[in-house]
Amino acid sequence: MGLVTSGLNDSVNGVAGAANYISAHTGNPGGSGASEVTGGSYVRQATTWGAANNGTRVGSQVHIPIPSGTTVTHWGLWTASTGGTFKGWWQLSSQEAFGADGTLDHTPTLTSTAVN
Repeated sequence: MGLVTSGLNDSVNGVAGAANYISAHTGNPGGSGASEVTGGSYVRQATTWGAANNGTRVGSQVHIPIPSGTTVTHWGLWTASTGGTFKGWWQLSSQEAFGADGTLDHTPTLTSTAVN
């Protein structure tokens, strides 16, 4: 048994409807949102989610300010720009090291897959 396309879409719609603030992390955030970047002008950025399509929902690209000396390995999803509830994390396709203050440009994507 597995989810059909409408069920997969409902899954990503539920998560996207609950949270739209994207965070950057220097390690695996685990279940609490640990290892979130701090310092400099870092702040979570809001994304605008596009429509669900075959269990995938893509957000607008975010531009997250990252302080010098930081290596970003993961991104997270929150309900608020500060505080809020942590909803989950994903590993970046490749880590990004910042030798100087910079910007992490990221397009968040939620994907739900049918598991049998």
